[in-house]
Amino acid sequence: MMKKLFILTCLLATAAVVRAANEKPFVIPELKEWYGGEGEYTIRKGARIVYRAGDEGMQQVAKALSDDLFKMFGLKLAVSAGKAKNGDIVLSIGSDRQLGEEGYEMNIALRAELSAPTVRGVYWATRTLLQMAESHRMPDGGKGLPAMSQGRVRDWPDYALRGLMLDCGRKFIPMDFLQDYVDIMSYYKMNFLQIHLNDSGFPKFFDFDWNKTYAAFRLESETFPGLAAEDGHYKKAEFRDFQKRAASRFVEILPEIDVPAHTLAFVHYKPELGSEVYGSDHFDLFKEETYEFTDALLAEYLGGDDPVFCGPRVSIGTDEYSNKDREVVEKFRYFTDRYIRYVESFGKQACVWGSLSHARGETPVKVDNVLMQSWSMDYSEPKEMAALGYRLVSIPDRQVYIVPAAGYYYDYLNIKYLYDEWTPANINGTVFPERDSSIAGGMFAVWNDHVGNGISTRDIHHRAFPALQTLASKCWTGAAVTVPFERFDADRRRLSEAPAVNLLGRHVAAGGDDYTTFWTVEKLTPNREYPFEDVGYDYRIEFDIEGADERPGTELFRSRDAVFYLSDPVSGMIGFARDGYLNTFRYRVEAGKNMRIGIEGDNRSTRLYIDGRLVQELVITKKWYGEKAATNYVPTLVFPLRRSGDFRSRITRFEAGQK
Repeated sequence: MMKKLFILTCLLATAAVVRAANEKPFVIPELKEWYGGEGEYTIRKGARIVYRAGDEGMQQVAKALSDDLFKMFGLKLAVSAGKAKNGDIVLSIGSDRQLGEEGYEMNIALRAELSAPTVRGVYWATRTLLQMAESHRMPDGGKGLPAMSQGRVRDWPDYALRGLMLDCGRKFIPMDFLQDYVDIMSYYKMNFLQIHLNDSGFPKFFDFDWNKTYAAFRLESETFPGLAAEDGHYKKAEFRDFQKRAASRFVEILPEIDVPAHTLAFVHYKPELGSEVYGSDHFDLFKEETYEFTDALLAEYLGGDDPVFCGPRVSIGTDEYSNKDREVVEKFRYFTDRYIRYVESFGKQACVWGSLSHARGETPVKVDNVLMQSWSMDYSEPKEMAALGYRLVSIPDRQVYIVPAAGYYYDYLNIKYLYDEWTPANINGTVFPERDSSIAGGMFAVWNDHVGNGISTRDIHHRAFPALQTLASKCWTGAAVTVPFERFDADRRRLSEAPAVNLLGRHVAAGGDDYTTFWTVEKLTPNREYPFEDVGYDYRIEFDIEGADERPGTELFRSRDAVFYLSDPVSGMIGFARDGYLNTFRYRVEAGKNMRIGIEGDNRSTRLYIDGRLVQELVITKKWYGEKAATNYVPTLVFPLRRSGDFRSRITRFEAGQK
C-alpha cells in the first residue's frame, strides 16, 4: 500500500511540474522548439549585455539590442565584453552547426543566454527576445520592466530567403519610409527587400499615347544626366548608405533595373531605344544602341571600388517581353543570357523574373547560380524551371500580389488562407515538397500599377504589414505552425511594427466600437512641436474653433508624411495633403464663427463634421480617363500630429481618439 501511495505521489508531482511549465511565448515567426521552464526572467536596471571580447560583429549586435530595449521599454543596458553574472543578457557564438546560418538557441533562466553559429543568428535571437518581452505584456499591457517566460529555445528557418518586393517605379517611396521598412522586416526576421527602380503606367490612362504615359527611373545617374525622375529619386550616395544600413540589420537590398520591357522611362530619355513593333515600353533588341545604353547604365552602379549596388545580388528584371514571333523570342533569350553574365562579371549574382516558359527557344540562357523569381504559370512554369536547374523564389501572383485599390489581384492579401494553407513550396497551386532544394524562399509584392490613384505610403503599409507578419511566419516556420489562425491574428496586432516604428499610428487597443480619447490639449499653441505621433485609421479628431481670417496654406498640423490645412493653398478650404495629393472638403473656416470641428478617418474614407453634423465624406471614387478607363481614387489620411501650424484662429479642447 505504501508503495502505491509513493508512486501516486510521484505521478502527481510530475503532473504538477508539467502544469507549471511555461507555455510557448507568442512571437513571429513562431518558435520551432520551446521547452518551458517555471517562472519568469526580468530585465532589470543594472543588467548588462555581455559578449566575447574582440568580436566586433557581436559588439554591434549588443549595441543594437541595447538601443532597442531603450526605444521599446525605456531601459538602457550597458554593453560589456567579459564575464557575465546573473541577470545579464549574454551573446555568444555557439557550436551547434545544425542550426545553420540563421538558427539560434536561447536559455532564459537566471540570465538570458543567446547563442548561434553566426552573428546573424544571434541577431535574430535578439529579435525574439524583444518580442518575448512584448508578448509577455499582452494580457494587461503592463508598463513595468520587460520580462519573459523562462525556458529554452531552438529555432531556425525553413527557407533562407524571406522577403518583399516594393514597386518604387510607378510610385516614389521616400527613403525614410524604406528605412522604416528595413527595421520592420528585420524585427520579423524578413531578410530580403527588393526595390523595383523603374516602371511605367498603363497607356489607356494616358490617351494611349506613349509620350504622355507616366514613367520613372528612381536612381540618380551621372552617366545619363536627367534620367532620374524629377518627382522623386534616390541619390546614389543615399542608396548606397541605405543598403549598408540594411545589411547591418541583416536585411539584403535587391536593386532591380527592369529590362528589356518596362523600359519606358529609358525610352522617354532616349527615344531611339524604343521598339516600333512591340511598343515604347519595350527596348528594341535589334539595335546596338540598346546594348550600349544598358551596359553603361548597369556599369555605373556595379563598377568601382565602392559600387552603388553594394550587395551580393542584382536583378535585371527580364519579364513580360513580347513573344510575338520566333526572332524576337530568340533575341530576348540572348539579351537575358548576356546580362546575367554581365552582372556576374562584376562579382554579383544575377536575379531574373521568370519568363522562359513564355519565351521558349533555342538560344541558351545561363542557369548556374541564377536566382529566378517564379511568379506566373504562363511566364515560368515552376516545375519546368526547377528541372532546368534554376533556384526559385516563390512569389506567385495569384497568391501574394498586392495592387492597391486596383480591383484585380489583391487589395489586402488573404492572410487566413496564406497562414493556414500556403508555404513557399506552393507556387500558384504547383506544390513542391516542403524545404525542396529548388525553392530558395518566398516573397510577396506590392505593385503600384495605377499611377495617380491617391494611395499613400501609409495606405501601402496598412496593406503590407499584415501580409509581412504572415509571410514572416510561413517563410520561417513553413507548414509547421501550431498557433491557430484566430490567435495569431489577434496577437499579431499587439506586437510592435519595430522598435520606435509606428507607421500604423496605433494608440489604443484595436477592436472596439467606440472612440477612446488618448490625447487632449485645452488650447493649441501655433508653431509648436508636440511630442506625439500621427494617429492611424479608425480615428476621430475634434476641436473647438473661434474662426479667424486664415491665409491660404494655413496649416493646423503637419508631420513627416502629411499636412492638414485649416485653409488649403488652392481653394482656402479645409483639406489635407500627402504623397503629392491635395484633398479638399467643401467647407471654409469663417472669421468670427464658433464651431466644433470633427475629422474621422479610416482606410477607405475621410469625413468632416461641423457641430456634430456630417458635412462631407471623401470616399473612394472612380477617376475616369476617357469613357472606358478608370482608376479608384483613394482619399485617406493618417492624421498628422507633430507640429502645429501658424494659424490665427483660437483652437481649444483639442482631442484625439481612436477605436
